[in-house]
Amino acid sequence: MDLELYTIRQRFNRSCSENIAEAVKREMAAVQNRLIPGAAIAIAAGSRGISGLDQIVRSVVAAVREAGCRPFIVPAMGSHGSGSAEGQSRILAEAGITEQNVGAPIRSSMEVIELPVSDFGHRVFMDRNAFESDGVILINRIKPHTDFHGRYESGLVKMAVIGLGKHAAAVEIHSFGIPGLLERVPQSFHQILQSGKILFGLAVVENAYDRPAHIEAIPAERILDREPELLDLARRNMPRLPVEDIDVLILDRMGKEISGVGMDPNIIGRLGIRGQPEPVSPRIKAIMVSALSPHSYGNAIGMGLADVITRKLYDSVDFEAMYVNVRASLFLERVKVPFIAESDAEGFCLALKSCGRIEAGAERVVRIRDTLSLETVQVSSSILQELGERVEVLGAARSAFNGQGALVKAFEE
Repeated sequence: MDLELYTIRQRFNRSCSENIAEAVKREMAAVQNRLIPGAAIAIAAGSRGISGLDQIVRSVVAAVREAGCRPFIVPAMGSHGSGSAEGQSRILAEAGITEQNVGAPIRSSMEVIELPVSDFGHRVFMDRNAFESDGVILINRIKPHTDFHGRYESGLVKMAVIGLGKHAAAVEIHSFGIPGLLERVPQSFHQILQSGKILFGLAVVENAYDRPAHIEAIPAERILDREPELLDLARRNMPRLPVEDIDVLILDRMGKEISGVGMDPNIIGRLGIRGQPEPVSPRIKAIMVSALSPHSYGNAIGMGLADVITRKLYDSVDFEAMYVNVRASLFLERVKVPFIAESDAEGFCLALKSCGRIEAGAERVVRIRDTLSLETVQVSSSILQELGERVEVLGAARSAFNGQGALVKAFEE
C-alpha cells in the first residue's frame, strides 16, 4: 500500500545544563574533601548512551587531578561488550572515552574481587582495579529501567552492583530473576558501601531531548536516599509517543546505545519478561523495526519485543554477542526472532494486516527514528487530526517508502 505520513514536532520541557563542564566542576567542588592527595581514584563509566558522557568524564578527571589524585577509568557495564575487557574498552572508545580524550588511562578487565559474604544469600563482586584503588567515583544516568520498576532502577546503585561487578555480578543477580533486581541490588549496595571504596556518585538526569538537565554529586552514604528522588525527576522528564493508541509503530532502528533492550519498553509499552505484567500504555498493536544500529555491534537483544523485523536487521545480528547478554539476564523472550520481511514496505504491510480489518485512511501509524528521538516523528492523517495544536506540522504528507520498498529518509542523523 502507499503509506503517507506527516512529519510533526512534539514539544517537551527543554531545561538543561547549558555548560556541562561548569556544572560538573561545581558539583565536584562540593565533594572535593573526599579526595585525598596522592590517592589512586577509579572513575566508573558505563555503556549507556549518555549525552556528553565524554565531557562529563573529562571534567571529573580534571577535578580529580586538581585535587592531587591519580585518576583512571574502569568500565562499569556488567556483561556488556560481549562480556570481554576488549569489548568494554571499545564501547567506552565509541563514547569518546579514551586516554587521549579524557586525560586518564583506561583499565579494562573482567577480573573481580568477591566481597565478604553477606547475610542476604547471594554473592557480591567488584572490579579488581576498582577494589584495589583508593576510592571509586560512579558516573551514571538516573532513569526508569527497561526491565522493572521499583525504588532503584537504572542509576548509581545498579551501576555499583552489576556494572562494577562485571559479568560475575550480572549472572549472580539475574539468576534470582526480577526479585534479584528489585531486592538484591539495594542489598548488595549496602554490602559494597561497607567496603569503603565508593566515595560518591555523579548522577545525571536527562531531559526529553536526551540532554543533561540535572547533574549532582552525591556522597556515597546519601545515594540510597537521594536516587529515588532523582528517579522521579527522570520520569517527569521522559519523552513519549504523541498518542496512546497506535495500530503500527515503525522504528527506523533499534540499538544497545539507544536502550539496554534496543528499544525502551517505557516508550513502546512492551516489557517482554515472562511473569511480569505488561505496561498499560501505550497500546500498540504491532511493531516493525527496520535496522540495527552499527554501535550495537550485532547485539539485537530486544528484537523479540517487535512483531516484524527486516532481513537487513536480521543479517546484522551477531547471535553470540547477543547471547552473552541474555545468558546473564535470562530474559529469553527478548531474543526471540520476529517475522522477517524482505523489505520495509513488506514488513509494514504484514504488521498492519495483523491488526485486523481497518478502513483505508483510518490506520493509526507512527514512525520514529528510535525510542530516544521523539521530538520529530511521523504520523498518519488519522492521528494528526486528533493532535491539533499540541504539535507543529513540518510539511505536507510524504510517501513513507521508495520504489524499492525501503523507508524514505525522514529524520536527521
